[in-house]
Amino acid sequence: MNIFRHFITITRHRHKVMALCFKVGLYAQGFAHDLSKYTPSEFIPGAKYYQGSRSPQARERELFGYSAAWLHHKGRNRHHFEYWVDSGADNNFVFVKMPAKYFAEMICDRIAASKIYMGKNYTDAKPLEYFNTRTHKSGMNAATCADLEYFLKMLAEHGEKYMLARLKKFVKEESAAEKKAKSRART
Repeated sequence: MNIFRHFITITRHRHKVMALCFKVGLYAQGFAHDLSKYTPSEFIPGAKYYQGSRSPQARERELFGYSAAWLHHKGRNRHHFEYWVDSGADNNFVFVKMPAKYFAEMICDRIAASKIYMGKNYTDAKPLEYFNTRTHKSGMNAATCADLEYFLKMLAEHGEKYMLARLKKFVKEESAAEKKAKSRART
C-alpha cells in the first residue's frame, strides 16, 4: 500500500484544482474540491491501487470490472458529469446539463489531473486529447459535452490563461441565466 504517495498525489491534485478554481472565481468549490478522496471508502482503495501515473480507480476497474471508489466519488462530487445522470419517468436515462459552476470545476479538475499524471509531458492539448480518446460522451448531456469540447479546444489553441478568463465569464453569465430560470419556474 502506498499511503504516503497516494496522500501526496491527491493533495497536490486538490491544490492545483483549487488554484484553477480561484482563477475562475469559484473559491468555495476550490476549497471543498475532492474532500471525499480522504474518506476511507476512497482513500483506502486509492492507496492500495496507487500507481502514480494514472488514477488508482483504473487499476481497481481492471481487477474487478468496476471501481467502488469511483462509484462513491462520482455520487458525492457534482463536478463529474456522471453525477448529473438521472432516470426519467419512463426509466430511461436523463442526462442533465451541468450547472456552470460545476462545469467549470470539471474543467479545472481535468487540467489538474492531466498535469499531475503527465508531469513534464503535460501540454495544454492533453485534456482535449483525453476528452477525445477516453471520455464516454454518450453518458453526458449534449450541451455539456459541446461546451466541454469548446473550452478544451480553446485551452489547446490559446492556452490556459486565455481559456480561464473566458471560462470565468461563462460561469458568470450562465449562473445569472440559471438563477433567472429558477426564479421564473417558481412563479
